[in-house]
Order: sequence, then structure tokens, then C-alpha cells
Amino acid sequence: MTKITDSHCHLDFPNFDETRPEVIARAQEAGVHRMVTICTKTQNLPAVRAIAEANDPVFFAYGVHPMSVADQPLVSVDHLVDAAQHPKMVGIGESGLDYHYTANSAKAQKTSLRVHIEAAQETGLPLIIHARAADDDMAAILSEGYRAKPYTCVMHCFSSSAELAKAALDLGFYLSMSGIAAFPKSKELREIFAAAPLERILVETDSPYLAPPPYRGRENEPSYVVHTAKVGAETFGLSYEDFAAATEANFDRLFAKAAAWPAARAAE
Repeated sequence: MTKITDSHCHLDFPNFDETRPEVIARAQEAGVHRMVTICTKTQNLPAVRAIAEANDPVFFAYGVHPMSVADQPLVSVDHLVDAAQHPKMVGIGESGLDYHYTANSAKAQKTSLRVHIEAAQETGLPLIIHARAADDDMAAILSEGYRAKPYTCVMHCFSSSAELAKAALDLGFYLSMSGIAAFPKSKELREIFAAAPLERILVETDSPYLAPPPYRGRENEPSYVVHTAKVGAETFGLSYEDFAAATEANFDRLFAKAAAWPAARAAE
């Protein structure tokens, strides 16, 4: 079976409280052999960490979501770096900027984003970015941080402008395709992806949100990443198998700690 990775999901959300084992099992049956579940609030870290510890295919990332920064104490670099010592924490975030719903907290979001960038620089783990309606500030802050000290990054659930895509790619960052890219009306977004280097593309569900066709409108889950990847394969003019292999190589390159997990586990 062709293997593929869901690089961004939210398995700790209450949507999965009654079905989590079955959801993870369905993902594996579909060939989704790894999932990165994202912690978006400090108080949720123990629960997210426990899900990764209890399920071998599941890794986790940790940060404070930009839409939550106004309601959360400012996270510190030291706290993020300390959390990153866990063997299955493989990314910093999601962090970023969201001016669509929470423009009133823009100043706090910028401060939080810079903290997360510094944590990514300190740990060597990839930064996971949420960007919505904030393209200019996002490009400026990401570039400013990179000039100070290079780091790696993925633009999660990318659905922003071609200009932000270019700014991210010019820094060596990655773009992640979610179910949005598979929507019939997302032709312009698919063109942005098609113009990007294949070696900078990841796939994700962002479940329980944004289910791709034929499940649009239903609750999303990691197994559905296969459907987004099939659209990605069409976008790049590849077979599903070749596109999946490319995104696997990309994930391994960016999320090197997850890629090394089998060997690290064997050495324990």
C-alpha cells in the first residue's frame, strides 16, 4: 500500500473523543502511516502529548494558535524549547497571524509569532504557520527572523496569495495542501501549488476541518488526506504513487525528528 503522511491534524479535539482509536485505525488502513497532531493551547499540551505517546503513528507539534493569543499568557521560548525535548514533539506551532477574525490582537500575535520563530531557531524543529488575511506582515516577520538566523518552516493549510507563496518559497519554506486545494472552485490556489517546486509540497487534513471531496461538509479525519493527495497528483501531472512518494520525502526532510523515530525507538 502506498504510504502517505497527514502532516497536520487535531486529534485532541472533542470531535474525536469517542472515535479516536477508530479514526487512527482508518488512517492506517488507508496508507496514512504517520500523523502530526497539533497542540494549539498551553493547557492542552498534556492531552496532546498523551495521544502521541499512546499511538505509535502519531507525532505532535506545540504552539499557541494566533487566534488564541489574546486569551493565553504569552508563551516563552524556554517553555517551547523545554517541551520540544519530548521524543515525539516534531514541530513548533501552529503559530502565525490571523487578521480575518482576530485583527484586534494583531500586536500580541506578532509578539507570539516572533517567540515561536526563536523557538524554531533554537530547537531546529520546523515552524508551522497559520496565515490568514495578514500576508504582508507575515512575509515581513518570517523574512526578518530568517535573516537573523535561518530556520525551517511549513505554511500550513496554504490558501493565501501567490505573493506570500513566493516569499515563503524564496526562504526555502514548504507549502502544505489541505482539503481547500481540492475544492472545485480552488483553481487559482491549485495554480499556485503547481508553480511551486514539487520538493516543497506537503499534504494535510487539518481535521476535523476542511474535508476534501467527496467528503466536503462532513467531519474531516486523517484518512481523507489521500483524497487531497490525489488532487495534488493531478495538479502536478503525476500518479498518486509518485506524488505520495514525493510528499513523503519532503516530510522526512522537513520533519527529520519524525523521520528518525523508528531508529530512535529501536535504540531505546
